Amino acid sequence: MVKDIAVFEEPERLKPVMNKLGWRILQLLSKGEMYPMEVSKKLGIHEQKVYYHIRNLAKAGLVKVVREEEKKGAVAKFYKPTFPALGVELPFGYQKVKNFSVPSIDERIKQFLSPFLKENGTFEGKVVVGSPDPHGPFKARARDGHYASYLTLFLGQFVDLPEDFLIKLDVDVKAEKEENNNLISVGGPGTNLITQEANEFLPLRFNMMPSKHGFLLGGLVSEKTKNVYTADTAGVIARITNPWNEEKRIIILAGNKAVGTKACVLALTKFWKEVLKDFSDEEKFATAIQGFDLDGDGKVDSIEVLE
Repeated sequence: MVKDIAVFEEPERLKPVMNKLGWRILQLLSKGEMYPMEVSKKLGIHEQKVYYHIRNLAKAGLVKVVREEEKKGAVAKFYKPTFPALGVELPFGYQKVKNFSVPSIDERIKQFLSPFLKENGTFEGKVVVGSPDPHGPFKARARDGHYASYLTLFLGQFVDLPEDFLIKLDVDVKAEKEENNNLISVGGPGTNLITQEANEFLPLRFNMMPSKHGFLLGGLVSEKTKNVYTADTAGVIARITNPWNEEKRIIILAGNKAVGTKACVLALTKFWKEVLKDFSDEEKFATAIQGFDLDGDGKVDSIEVLE
């Protein structure tokens, strides 16, 4: 929550509110616009005293007329405060701040991302995307890695830029043994080796069926409901303990196809209140979502939580 604060270099402008009655009138007007006679009745004070103090408040620019209304043959002027907060500025004490215009992070998304947000305001972990070269048992080329850019733009609201480059290819993470970190894996098991290896630990996992050609994906299967989600635009948003380091966490954003991964990224960055409504800080969390094209332009722009 934020509000504008009027800062005065001349303290004498605040003199009308230093008076006890002037302050009571200003507080009353902050609850709703009123005319002086109404203020007089509310406070049980003679109207001439009220007129005196309101004139002083108006002269200092602390209250203003917002409308006029005829009452008993006279024109009643309704007043309200000009500013929601007042202050006096002294010419010292400036400090450089970062992300000044960023609103406070909501507690639920903060809790979901908490393993990745350090107290000093930096990001602790890696964002893992699939390699664009043929790799893994599917010999797939990842086409969904660019969705991570939208995700990191979202994360940038809450954390400063880390010293180390935070986006890694799945093949590099495996080679460098960086599984012992907090990871956000973007992409399904067909294109992202980290998602593939974490898949067996997910409460909502991809059905990877062996075949003579390697593996086939048979959609998402819910451990809880036994439902199977096979739509290309379906995907899973999950947070689990890192299987290789129980002190760390892994977030999975993965779809049956690239468009499903896009829907997952969209779901977390724009619809997280709906997606995380049942989230609790347990070891395992997973929710199935499906993307939809509501405006008919051929692109996913909305989501539905399936479970």
